[in-house]
Amino acid sequence: MTSTIGSRINDIKASLPAGVTLVAVSKFHPVEALEEAYAGGQRVFGESRANELVAKAGALPSDIEWHFIGHLQTNKARTIMPHVTLIHSIDSERLLKLVDAEAKRINRTVDALLQVHVAREETKFGFSPEELNELAASGVIESLTNVRIRGVMGMASNVDDEERIKDDFRRIAESFADLKRLSTLDSLDTISMGMSHDYRLAIDAGSNMVRIGTTIFGEREY
Repeated sequence: MTSTIGSRINDIKASLPAGVTLVAVSKFHPVEALEEAYAGGQRVFGESRANELVAKAGALPSDIEWHFIGHLQTNKARTIMPHVTLIHSIDSERLLKLVDAEAKRINRTVDALLQVHVAREETKFGFSPEELNELAASGVIESLTNVRIRGVMGMASNVDDEERIKDDFRRIAESFADLKRLSTLDSLDTISMGMSHDYRLAIDAGSNMVRIGTTIFGEREY
């Protein structure tokens, strides 16, 4: 019998256009819930705390792709490096260079997204579109040896105004287009935007990676 979590995953995947990746946001949920999702066929999970990602990676099957989606503190970069497949939240040049150095230290290449800040809340991290353009034009990202930049991640404003949400997603997608135009990278293929409440709007705006937690796992247990 398919679990409730497994059936929710199947329903979401059935609603996604071809080429859109589902990241199951599993932060604060117990290993048992992830096991249910895994049994339902899910292999990509998103965590936002380094210690939690490391613990779950040690307890769950090795074919899982772990995505780090929260604000990455510089002193935690080393701990996740052996486990993480994609870091969504590179929000400064300093962090980008640190992740590159930590990946080089253990002789692996890590994929990463540059976080774009367009939302109207001051609490969110990331590059402004203008700062991202400056970084793209600077040559810094081409100089990295062990980080492969795959694209951008962003969040819309936490509001009920659908037009504002659409506008935020449009600006994130424009930042991705600018990144492609201003850099010489051939690895750019990912726009990560959209969560449980707004992922359909994000896909309409060009997202090909959505981060969905509540719709799959229910409310978080803090």
